[in-house]
Amino acid sequence: MVHGVAFGDAMGAPVEKLTAAEIRERYGRVTSLRTAWHRDGQDEDQRKGRVRGNGITTDDTAMTLSLMRIYGAERRHLDAWDMASGMVREIAWESRWVPELQRKAPLIERLFYPEKWIFQRLQLAGCDPRQGGVGNMVNCGATMYIAPVGAANACNPAAAYDEAINFASGHQQSYGLEAAGVLAAAVAQAFVPGTTLDEVVRTAHDVAHDGTRTAIAEIVAAAEELARKGADADEVTDEFHRVIAPFSPMGDDVVHGPDKAGAASAAYQPSRLLSIEELPLALGFCITARGDFRQAVVDGINSGRDTDSIGVMAGAILGAMHGSSVIDAEDAALIDSANRLNLAADAGHFTEAVLDILFEDTARAADIIAQRETLITKSERSAAE
Repeated sequence: MVHGVAFGDAMGAPVEKLTAAEIRERYGRVTSLRTAWHRDGQDEDQRKGRVRGNGITTDDTAMTLSLMRIYGAERRHLDAWDMASGMVREIAWESRWVPELQRKAPLIERLFYPEKWIFQRLQLAGCDPRQGGVGNMVNCGATMYIAPVGAANACNPAAAYDEAINFASGHQQSYGLEAAGVLAAAVAQAFVPGTTLDEVVRTAHDVAHDGTRTAIAEIVAAAEELARKGADADEVTDEFHRVIAPFSPMGDDVVHGPDKAGAASAAYQPSRLLSIEELPLALGFCITARGDFRQAVVDGINSGRDTDSIGVMAGAILGAMHGSSVIDAEDAALIDSANRLNLAADAGHFTEAVLDILFEDTARAADIIAQRETLITKSERSAAE
């Protein structure tokens, strides 16, 4: 799962914010981590002092690793207060190597405004953690790093959804929060031994609400028809963008600037009719790729727009479902070296924390079953009397 997040992120990062047509014109088709960033050659101000390409990951992976460390420290299920303490600490008060900045820094120096909101709202404003997401720009920011919640609730999608909603309510609201719950549930289902992609997708649809549920249903229907027809990647992308348009305010122009201060920015406000587009699209590309890990990620990041987050979501789901078979040794080595990481070690430490949580859950469930059996026996005896 962790490799899937980092791989999807690093694959999508060089072409993020380009349209599908621009990717085709500039690259033909991106199929390798060894891809130059489309902004290479621009001056430092235009690049905002950042570098990308050739395996470098973004804030999607950095925040996923932050969430894994919070689980490692707490070794229990999380809630909004852990967003206010653990995630604030991770993004604002800890300095780590930030690959895009090529230096050690607090992660908040790299984050986009909706993710900086975590610090501004929960520490500077000091609000109730459960209300932390209220007022934030609705986007995919909570969903892009939420996969570890699915692992901490492996094989229990309903619990994963609930915990993701509880935790991420300190960051996001409305359909941005809803998508985080849905992705966590999908990842939890992906860990079920012998599960199928159909079951994972059905779980995502069934736990979802409002516009998110409708968007998933429509993308899934389109994906199944496209897969049946054997549509090529460009046809899939065009149809997905047509289907998702009524639910997503994003469109092809994903650059935020002063020209978006009016009606366009209002599109990112709470709504029961809208959906982030990254999650339904990721599910759709999993379907058209027939569950193939690499193809789903490659197709997703070549569709343009928020490419890294689409790659992260498809990679997390299929990584969890297929296991270590998705890990290509050369890709893993490049990701580690480009980002000064040891993802296998990070995943190992996280797994230890997850196993502690799962063992405790299992013991608690056994106690509840025993207590209920006693209660039922007493109730039956009382009724008989």
